[in-house]
Amino acid sequence: MLIRKQIEIFRPASAIAMKNILYIYPEYMHNLFMISTLQEIYAVLTEYNPWWRGAEDPGLPAWRRAAFGELFSWLHDPPSRRAVLLNGARQIGKTTLLKQAVQSLLEKGVDPERILYVTFDHGLLKLAGIEFVLKSWQEFRPPRSGGIDYLLLDEIQYVDDWQTWIKHQVDFHSERRIAATGSAIPLTADKQESGVGRWHTIKLATLSFYEYLKLRGVLPPPKLPQVKSLLELFGWKPQAFTRVGELARPLIPEFHEYLLRGGFPEAVQMRDATLAQKLLREDIVDKVLKRDMTALYGVRQILDLEKVFLYLCLHDGGILDVKAISSALELSRQTVSSYLNLLESAHLIYRLSPFGGGKQVLRGQQKAYLADPAIAGSVMLRGRSLLEDPVRLGNAVEAAFFKHVFTRYYKQSIGFSYWRHAKTQKEVDIIAETGDRLIPFEVKYRARIDRDDLSGLNQFCADRQVDNAYLITRDIEQFGIRKSQSPNTKILSIPAVLACFWLSQLEHDE
Repeated sequence: MLIRKQIEIFRPASAIAMKNILYIYPEYMHNLFMISTLQEIYAVLTEYNPWWRGAEDPGLPAWRRAAFGELFSWLHDPPSRRAVLLNGARQIGKTTLLKQAVQSLLEKGVDPERILYVTFDHGLLKLAGIEFVLKSWQEFRPPRSGGIDYLLLDEIQYVDDWQTWIKHQVDFHSERRIAATGSAIPLTADKQESGVGRWHTIKLATLSFYEYLKLRGVLPPPKLPQVKSLLELFGWKPQAFTRVGELARPLIPEFHEYLLRGGFPEAVQMRDATLAQKLLREDIVDKVLKRDMTALYGVRQILDLEKVFLYLCLHDGGILDVKAISSALELSRQTVSSYLNLLESAHLIYRLSPFGGGKQVLRGQQKAYLADPAIAGSVMLRGRSLLEDPVRLGNAVEAAFFKHVFTRYYKQSIGFSYWRHAKTQKEVDIIAETGDRLIPFEVKYRARIDRDDLSGLNQFCADRQVDNAYLITRDIEQFGIRKSQSPNTKILSIPAVLACFWLSQLEHDE
């Protein structure tokens, strides 16, 4: 009876809680794990690894995301001896990427018995632990000598002390190549130190606009040109802007639909956008805030965490005034700061520091973007009314553009920040910094843009002697080079639909 009670405790508990209970009741450890034998674990693994019996994984899409090439290269022909960690939010296709990697390994002639896929989202596998699972696989598969084993570990955040385990594998098991995924991964300073040189991280965002079009089966206009960099647009002639703008006009309704549905594959494929938003809300609130935050971080006051998240949904792209947030929500500043860290760890928000260095950054307030343009509208259940609200629509476009420019360039060690003048309070939404070059982006998704709307961009360019700046706009007619108050600066006004399309196409074609 006591053992049964312990098992009931384990079911909703985190890995840390289970470890603590076993420490208190060590005499029950052996009996507890006797509820799942090696043979029972292997039976579960057989269902998740159909290639062992010569079957294909059903329903696996032929189309692959941009991140697939990087993932597969680290598995099949790694540049160095490291594991690869695919890190991103829930429901964005990490599992599909792992299984597509399995498919490609098999096509390359890898022995099916050498490929192990495990999801620690499965209760029994999570309870058994990674070493017990590996022991089961080695016990029942045919004997193998020499060669490489491929371990694909899904939702590894449920494995207790997984960072140390991977470190040990990389250091002492050169015969194993490991790819792991994580949806909400807490990394303390000591855990980060364990991972130095042991794994390569691939940050997977939600679907880009280009990937969204691919999944929806929407073909871009056939004569729409490809660009190698947005920088080349500064050399276009006026008639080229007019011609390409007209070609892109049919993409605008699809872009607005993308803002409603976002980049979560399951929501993208639903027929009704309102139902897609409802699904996204349930996945985020129920699975991430209520389940992951409790299981992985031990959050008890879920309602307070949800209030902070809802505040961000109402102020997407806004400055994070922790004092104001704590006052509005009646929470301590420490609690608000802690919850912001958790939401970033769960890949629900991006944060930008103010432009500058030293005390200016340390004392400045950060800026937050939701990780996907559809999150705010879905959580607030706005439906299609989002498209009729200029402020909310502008926030969604700004979040979408930041996600695209960040995803496109983060691998190139480009830093991102925002700029606000201390006295005038004029702002620039996004500053990309690479070496000694500054690239400012201002997002104004509205029909009319006057001189005051560009005052922050003009001031920053004049003060920093910037050569090229970008204004992300709404109307196709605004596509082209605009005059700047700084004689040495060119401002490219580019519709958001084209900016997001080209940035994501560039990422996918690399």
